[in-house]
Amino acid sequence: MTKRTKAKAKSSTANGASGDLTVPQAIERAYAHWNAGQAQQAEVLARRVLAVSPAQIECLHLLGLMAHAYDKIDMALDYMRQACGFSYSPGGYFSNYAEMCRQNRLLGEAEKAGRTAVERSPEMVGAWNNLGIILQEAGKLEESITCLRKVVALEPENPEACNNLANTLLLTAHFDEAQRFYEMALELHPRYAEANSNLAHLLMKQGKFDAAETYARRAIDVNPQLVTAYLNLVEIAIERQQFGQAMQHLDAVMRFAPEHPSALAARATVLHRRGEFDDALIAATAAVKFAPESAQAHNILGKTQQALNLFEDAKKSFARAQALPGLERNSARINLAEMYAARNDKPAAIAMLTEVVSGDPQNIMAWGQLADIKKFSAGDPDLEALKKLYAEKSAELGLFARMALCFALGKAFLDVGDGDNAFGYLGEGNRLKRETFDYDGAQTRQWLQSLSGRFSREWINDRAGMGDPSDMPVFVVGMPRSGTTLIEQILGAHPDIYPAGELRHISSLVENKDQVTRQGGHAETQDLAAMAAQYLAKVVPLAEGRSHIVDKMPANFIHLGWIHAMFPNARIIHCRRDPVDTCLSCYSKLFGAEQSFTYDLAELGQFYLGYRDLMAHWRDVLPANRFIEVDYEAVVANCETEARRLIDFIGVPWDDACLAFHQSSRPVRTASVNQVREPLYTSSVGRWRPYAKHLMPLLGALGMDE
Repeated sequence: MTKRTKAKAKSSTANGASGDLTVPQAIERAYAHWNAGQAQQAEVLARRVLAVSPAQIECLHLLGLMAHAYDKIDMALDYMRQACGFSYSPGGYFSNYAEMCRQNRLLGEAEKAGRTAVERSPEMVGAWNNLGIILQEAGKLEESITCLRKVVALEPENPEACNNLANTLLLTAHFDEAQRFYEMALELHPRYAEANSNLAHLLMKQGKFDAAETYARRAIDVNPQLVTAYLNLVEIAIERQQFGQAMQHLDAVMRFAPEHPSALAARATVLHRRGEFDDALIAATAAVKFAPESAQAHNILGKTQQALNLFEDAKKSFARAQALPGLERNSARINLAEMYAARNDKPAAIAMLTEVVSGDPQNIMAWGQLADIKKFSAGDPDLEALKKLYAEKSAELGLFARMALCFALGKAFLDVGDGDNAFGYLGEGNRLKRETFDYDGAQTRQWLQSLSGRFSREWINDRAGMGDPSDMPVFVVGMPRSGTTLIEQILGAHPDIYPAGELRHISSLVENKDQVTRQGGHAETQDLAAMAAQYLAKVVPLAEGRSHIVDKMPANFIHLGWIHAMFPNARIIHCRRDPVDTCLSCYSKLFGAEQSFTYDLAELGQFYLGYRDLMAHWRDVLPANRFIEVDYEAVVANCETEARRLIDFIGVPWDDACLAFHQSSRPVRTASVNQVREPLYTSSVGRWRPYAKHLMPLLGALGMDE
């Protein structure tokens, strides 16, 4: 807040602690008490002045500052509105009023007050600074930069001014300049916690996770209660797929800021990514409760409601996020489009995304979603727009935005059959992604091989009868992009079967079991029964009375030993597809979840061989009446025959709805949503052959000739 500015006062008297004072004297003493930390005396004097002269704006302003300091927000804003209600109210008052409005997400009112502040006091650096921050939060970034450059020009040695300008430059993707101003701020003030935290955020956006973590931890060393620094560590952990680590950082925040809306929203985000939707809903609801004007909170609430099939509630949350000022408006539209696509309303999804990119042509997230949903054709204006965006802006984009743009272009050029361009962009996108994490393909293959030894036939036979007899779960497994979503949707069209999507429950149970084992553990009989009970507690409510539920997490192929031990009567369906088609489909997709093996063609082939060998082991040791395999190509060639075989395997009566799966409005929540919303087509069979020359590292790893 800026310091007070003297205003006109009448010469009446007010009774002070040491006798009669003129109004100007009383005002002066009230401010002196306030500046000395004597709030009660300051308030008494200010109120006595107002009793004599109700239009004394200095006292209204002071009472506003005091109410704000004591978190009496409504009272503070009321006093500030009165103090700023006169033609002679100074710019400093408007600047303080604007900042109070900003802190309470009243951005429209804040902007109006901020603009008045700089009009009345154009020399006031603080007023320009406050207005710049308000405009940034309102999404008016170019105007914000203009204001904040003025602040830096007026006060070049002010580290806060450098930090604030860098924040807005970061939002406009001017990364190099943003980093320069963060570094200037830290040169001026090395222990500036906020600048350390903000630089961490910038470095994270560039995929420099180690450096980002260093600056975030440096910020926490300076200020152990700086929430944004912890949230940066959370984002880094999410990008590294370290959700347990992310929750530890959030638990640390909860210990000193249990009602912080951004921390609650981040908690909801992590829980959502882990598939713990009920707990995510609790956190997101709390975030909205404590910050009803936060579009971010409404957005994650909507995503969580969508995951729980509360579609009407989700639409309301996304609508609320769209209506609020700030930078989240388009994110809400993109989320809504994703929900439309998942519910088989492709026209509505495309219309929403087209609206977003029309108004914001550089919105890479919207372009990525649009590229996933639509089929491009030669001369498509959207393809031309993507090419232009890459040519003009790719050098300015952050790492993740550039990566997403490359994958969108790669997919578009595959649609039109232009392999040279497609693999040029896909090569760049995959390379950029691969540089963001460590992965050892040889070590991973050895680990996959070790599972065959650990989960031997003897291991499985020794645990017979230790699990739960329920046959409700149906597990669909395989490589990513091998047809698991297609099989789930065929099965899920049956009235007795619920398609639950890619659930993380099995992997979480196995991780916890392994941790207990390392710590000494307890009787495995109890473990298996408890693990099965925990799993059923999560999935039974989803089924809503149906006899079966499909868990189609492809990576559960790793855990089939545990799955059969927990649920000896559960059916396991292994989806197979041509290995090169499978790997090409993986390579052309920027996954939201961890698929570390998919971003290098040779590593992809190496992983496929490990997967193939492990599945051969499961085929050998699991009972034939509990394990079945289905080939994607066979389903495409004769859907009814394969569908009837699977329905018979599960043990429910045939229903013709299984052949009309693409007409269902049940949600699809995987990377294959677009494909399974169309009738079966043969163009995806042998898709790789026209692109063989671009796939040589993959073919070599698989031991195949062109």
